[in-house]
Amino acid sequence: MVEFDIVIPARYASTRLPGKPLRDVAGKTLIQRVYECAVGSAARQVVIATDDDAIRRVAEDFGATVVMTAKSHDSGTDRLAEVVARLEWPDERIVVNLQGDEPLVPAQLIHQVAEGLAQDDQASIATVCKEIRRQRDYTDPSVVKVVTSRQGYAMYFSRAPIPWSRQDNGLPSRWPEKPKRVYHHIGMYAYRAGYLRRFAAQQPCDIERVEKLEQLRALWNGESIRVLKAYCLPGPGVDTIYDLENVIRIFERQQQDG
Repeated sequence: MVEFDIVIPARYASTRLPGKPLRDVAGKTLIQRVYECAVGSAARQVVIATDDDAIRRVAEDFGATVVMTAKSHDSGTDRLAEVVARLEWPDERIVVNLQGDEPLVPAQLIHQVAEGLAQDDQASIATVCKEIRRQRDYTDPSVVKVVTSRQGYAMYFSRAPIPWSRQDNGLPSRWPEKPKRVYHHIGMYAYRAGYLRRFAAQQPCDIERVEKLEQLRALWNGESIRVLKAYCLPGPGVDTIYDLENVIRIFERQQQDG
């Protein structure tokens, strides 16, 4: 089995839900729920990367290793790169990025991205996707879409409906019908530490800024991203107060079921 480490980027200043990592989720903070999810994957080491002292104190209280990082990072990947530099991890080490608002990620999915990268010498990054089945998800900008090559490497990621269907008359349709196969990108990544060092040295690019998708920086700079069809799917993440309430209900049901 491949060896890997997990870094959980967690910042306090979320636009839609300030203080999100410290929100209570059925008796534990959200960041502790994510941390326990990571520990359950049998990663060699789990590190929380944050720019906030309150998050650091809470995380250290439940036994986590914490690395304090700069507040100025453009993305979670930049934050991971600082952890790699501070801990002096070797270039070949595989690092999985588990988002600090994803408390319901199966261990099998974490292993899949780590193993997918370990088995692909061409790829700088490995990530996962699932098929989109509903029209409303295809046109929802919060659902990130990915188009891949025949070999399974990312060609582009977008919040827009891609690939875009055209009407029979050849004119673009305002609300295109979902193509037969279209894929939702699940935001979990595995990197080699050496790539994270390269990423940190690269400036954010225009398409990254426009789409607000950090993985586009890798494509812009000619890196290969391996996209795997997910073996299993994560539970809901937390972006808004409504998401938080939903996740709380899930954990409460789990506690009631024993």
